[in-house]
Amino acid sequence: MKISSFNPLIVSSKGEELISLFEELGFEKQHTVEQVTESGVVNVDMKDAQGNQIDIALTKNVDRDLTLIRINVENFEEAFDFLTSRGFINMGGESRVESEHAKSAMMISPSGFAFNLCQHKK
Repeated sequence: MKISSFNPLIVSSKGEELISLFEELGFEKQHTVEQVTESGVVNVDMKDAQGNQIDIALTKNVDRDLTLIRINVENFEEAFDFLTSRGFINMGGESRVESEHAKSAMMISPSGFAFNLCQHKK
C-alpha cells in the first residue's frame, strides 16, 4: 500500500469558523472541491509555510465535529483490502464516495480511530 499523503481531516457543520481559525494560525487554502457528495460536502485543503496540512470538510450532516486521519493512496482497492483484512469497517457499508476528483471511504479501526481513505483521480 503506497501512501501519497497523510494529514488530519476535520468534518464539521461549522467549517467556515474552522477555516478562519486555521487562517489565523497561518494556514492558507490550497484547494477546494465543491459538492464532494450528493449531500453537498465541500472539502478545503489548507497548508502553512512549514508544509503542515489540514483538510476541513464542510457538511450539515454532523451534530459535532469529527476528527479523522486522511490517507491518500495510489491504489484505493489495495488499501481498502489491506485495512479490512485488519478489522477496519467502512462506515458507509458497501458504498464509497466517488466524485470526478476522488474515491474515498471512512474506515473505522477495531479500537475506534478513523481514517478517510482516499485515492485522487488523475
